[in-house]
Amino acid sequence: MRADESERAAWFKEAYGRALASLERGDPGAAEAQLRRIQEAWPGEVNSLRLLGLAVGAQGRGAEAVQWLEQAVAAAPGFVHAHVDLANAYRGEGLVADAAASLRKAVALEPNGHDHWRLLGDLLVACGEFGEANLAYDRFIATDPQLKILENAGALMHSGRRPEAEAIFRQILRGNQQHIGALCGLAAVSLSAGYPVDAERLLRHALKQSRHMPLIWRGLAQTLSEASRPAEAETAIRHSLLVDPGAPASWVLLGTILAHTMRQELALEAYQRALDIDPSQIRVVLSQGHVLKTLGRRADAEATYRECIRREPDFGEAYYSLADLKNYTFPDADVAAMQAVLAAAKTSRRPTAQLQFALGRAYEQRERHAESFAHYAAGNAERRLETPFDIAAFEFKSRRVAAFFDRAFFGARAGQGFVGAGGGAGGGVAYGVPFGGPYGVPIFIVGLPRSGSTLVEQVLASHSQVEGTMELPNLLTLVREFDQADRAGDAYPESVARATSERLRELGARYLDETRIFRSDRPRFIDKMPNNFSHVGLIHAILPEAFIIDVRRHPLDACWSAYKQYFAQGQSFTYDLEDLGRYYRAYLALMDHWDAVLPGRVLQVSYEALVADTEGQVRRLLAHCGLAFEAACLRFHDNKRAVRTASSEQVRMPIYRSGIGQWRRVAAQLEPLRRVLGDSLERFERS
Repeated sequence: MRADESERAAWFKEAYGRALASLERGDPGAAEAQLRRIQEAWPGEVNSLRLLGLAVGAQGRGAEAVQWLEQAVAAAPGFVHAHVDLANAYRGEGLVADAAASLRKAVALEPNGHDHWRLLGDLLVACGEFGEANLAYDRFIATDPQLKILENAGALMHSGRRPEAEAIFRQILRGNQQHIGALCGLAAVSLSAGYPVDAERLLRHALKQSRHMPLIWRGLAQTLSEASRPAEAETAIRHSLLVDPGAPASWVLLGTILAHTMRQELALEAYQRALDIDPSQIRVVLSQGHVLKTLGRRADAEATYRECIRREPDFGEAYYSLADLKNYTFPDADVAAMQAVLAAAKTSRRPTAQLQFALGRAYEQRERHAESFAHYAAGNAERRLETPFDIAAFEFKSRRVAAFFDRAFFGARAGQGFVGAGGGAGGGVAYGVPFGGPYGVPIFIVGLPRSGSTLVEQVLASHSQVEGTMELPNLLTLVREFDQADRAGDAYPESVARATSERLRELGARYLDETRIFRSDRPRFIDKMPNNFSHVGLIHAILPEAFIIDVRRHPLDACWSAYKQYFAQGQSFTYDLEDLGRYYRAYLALMDHWDAVLPGRVLQVSYEALVADTEGQVRRLLAHCGLAFEAACLRFHDNKRAVRTASSEQVRMPIYRSGIGQWRRVAAQLEPLRRVLGDSLERFERS
């Protein structure tokens, strides 16, 4: 190389380096000046052309940036980074189709260009080319250098080794805070640990890296669904399906959201779409059966459950689903088949709890009560190992709740919370809920599960002014948020002390807004989550106009009925007789406390009284809720609305007395429960 050429090369290297350094330190103007000098000396030099386009674009001159970058790719058609930069410049100018075309050239030149595929996917969605976009996202995932590590972390999550999976995701994020796969993985860890707020934060950050990737939107939909925000969850999963309609998991999630928001026919369609893609998903078939049961299509539900058994003869959940129809009678062939499956499961160590509960029901139907109880006990023992319950912690929490929500608490907050939904003082809007509007006063039905709450709900929902919904999780979500105010996740109820008057009103309005998706515009609607008995104080603090009804049943009948019910989640105290008795006593103590500090706030309804004097108790219920008597409430069994609880079949029948005194058939086996219940039995007899 001649001396003058060597000097020119050194000058170029130094000038280019200064321009690059200026751009990196956020001084694009200085970079532009240096790069223009380079272009004067070397017209068309491609590297400085590309950098000049970036410098000009960084100063907000997008159209000019496009011109420089177009010159760069014209001069060097194989310059991958120039094609990518040009795509970004086109996108900044709203030229989305041109941007996508430029990215296509980049990935053609460099098929393993990981991040290029992500950008191309977003651009193709903006162009409406959803199928091609989904392929681009698939390539983005497939070309991830961390793919094998992510797959290993996913396998650890699936096997229950959550801390190890979390460590892997965090390690990846320490090297790259924008890594989408690790963000989604860590969000899944947070969600499984019960921290949906953290999961949402991670997924929102992932969306800043890719606006439309189905993987992120599906995770966000699951998170929002578990955070009791079904409307947002539905929007998210539909966005995922817009790009990736061939993902059966997304159709299943949509079906679940639709079922939870009482749009059962649409849920059936979504489940069917999932099965059209992958017919082998037997659990989706089972979900269809549950929806059919909710709709009251008894014969179709039964046929669907039997189809599950035909496909998979050892499918215990399908057998229990038949048992949960309550008035389904197992033929001898079914009993023999279940016993054979149970015997085989002893060697394979497969879970058998649902089979045990189903056999308990089958032998109960045959009045072989000792054998029935033995199967129920075995099923409960297995469930207790799967989902242990700390009764001492619950008792302690209940005492804390009672101590916190005392007369002084309510006295200091008189007149606070959301008022106006029922026509009180108002004006303005909070969380989309109008103050002073005539709609949306909730009726909370609380108590122990299997105590008659679904019957009371059905009676009230047969009134023209009342909307029957379901067991709404929204209040429990608020409680969880108060609990998570400290690192231990046990800050409730004391954290409520920090809630200002405005905050309490906002929480009431938020509850009404978030539950709107479950209801129409009737003046009253029902929230039948039984566990809300622990949170009557919070209900009163945020929704002082709400109506509250406590449904009670003979302690032994209530506990026995709960003990023989397989609960999918949320009622793990029912899997041990001593836990059940102690839980019942804690429930009574809390209800006594609410009666003392909020006299007259809660209406107590006896299941036995409702059976004995239906009209008298119905009139009492309606009067408590500020409703005129309607004869339709006595014909509640004619109401064709969807019912999601375990009593869905029973409330479609007229009042019957056979549910009273069932505990006597297994009185000897329930003696441990009787001892724990103690004087609560005498108290019931006196009432």
